[in-house]
Amino acid sequence: MLLDCLTILSNTNIRLENFSPQIQADIKAVNAISVVPSILEVICRSTGMGFSAIARVTDEKWICCAVRDEIEFGLDIGGELVLESTICHEIRQSGVGVVIDHVQLDEYFCNHHTPAMYGFQSYISIPIIRKNGEFFGTLCAIDPRPHIVNTPETIGMFKLFAELIAFHLDSMDKLALSEKKLKEERETAELREQFIAILGHDLLNPVGAVLNVAQLLLRIPGDERVKRMANIVQDSAYRMKGLIENILDFARGRLGEGIVLNRKDDEAVEDLLSKILTELRIIWPDRAIETYFNFSVPVNCDGRRIAQLFSNILGNALSHGKKDVPVIVEAFSDTKGLTLSVTNGGNKIPDAVRERLFQPFYRGEVEPHKEGLGLGLYISSEIARAHGGTLKVKSTDAGTCFTLWLPAC
Repeated sequence: MLLDCLTILSNTNIRLENFSPQIQADIKAVNAISVVPSILEVICRSTGMGFSAIARVTDEKWICCAVRDEIEFGLDIGGELVLESTICHEIRQSGVGVVIDHVQLDEYFCNHHTPAMYGFQSYISIPIIRKNGEFFGTLCAIDPRPHIVNTPETIGMFKLFAELIAFHLDSMDKLALSEKKLKEERETAELREQFIAILGHDLLNPVGAVLNVAQLLLRIPGDERVKRMANIVQDSAYRMKGLIENILDFARGRLGEGIVLNRKDDEAVEDLLSKILTELRIIWPDRAIETYFNFSVPVNCDGRRIAQLFSNILGNALSHGKKDVPVIVEAFSDTKGLTLSVTNGGNKIPDAVRERLFQPFYRGEVEPHKEGLGLGLYISSEIARAHGGTLKVKSTDAGTCFTLWLPAC
């Protein structure tokens, strides 16, 4: 009788694709909980009942999500019962579990249609309630024979297992939501950084042309007004070029390429530094820069990157230092490696600001017309790191010193 009724009322060969996406997701979620088979086994072993299951119960359906069947009950995962034929329908409405030791001896359930329809004598079903108060379904067990299940120990075990299942379902939802948000954020970030990289690359050419024209204008004899305008254009173009290069490097780093080096065993570092000094002296003609170089041994490095780093820290020193105090540039190489330092006079950098100077997009407190993206020092520190070296800053009331150290290869 038991199996015949289930054959009529359930379709054990039902395909999950026939359910709504939400029901499919609920069934998959329950089966993704690794402890579910152990829970159902413990229930059968401890109660002596031959069938245990986790059911998804909605206002329209009763669907089996997980099952342990030792009595050939005939219900598989995805099997569906007529909702009104189940006690779980009443549990969903009341929110209270049902426990029956022996149907024939129970005053209420001895004449209930469900035990008569399915032919069971012992029954226990405890609601599974999500953290938000939503009724998910039930953790239940049945058997055609009577069993003592209406005890504090058995009911407590079922409630604990029901809470554990609800906890796992909530955790899986949170994890899925976090993964979805993370994926969306990664996709957005990647698109943004690809756009920045492409835009930055396309901007370099016209900025380079503007810078070249400004430099040509400065070489042509003319009135002072034209020279002042050419200086303004040159200054702005130089700053734009530096900003674009920093954006490109940052985008490459975020997209996984990182700082790419092209090292040479005998890089002409002194010539490279001198070239940067010449460029910045043109832009800051009123600022004094004192240099002390001593390259006793060849330097293994990427000269273009070291020039980029030097341009960043020297530009910062000229921009933020006191105008009446010379900027000191010192560089020397020996068998241990390369040391390059840039020192300017100025106010002490607060400790809280100094600790974050090498973070991307951090600028601290800046004066008007000296704003930037906050990428220069970050890119510089990444260049040092790519060489296996360090870029450090020391700031006192007398001034601020940035020091690059590259170990010999």
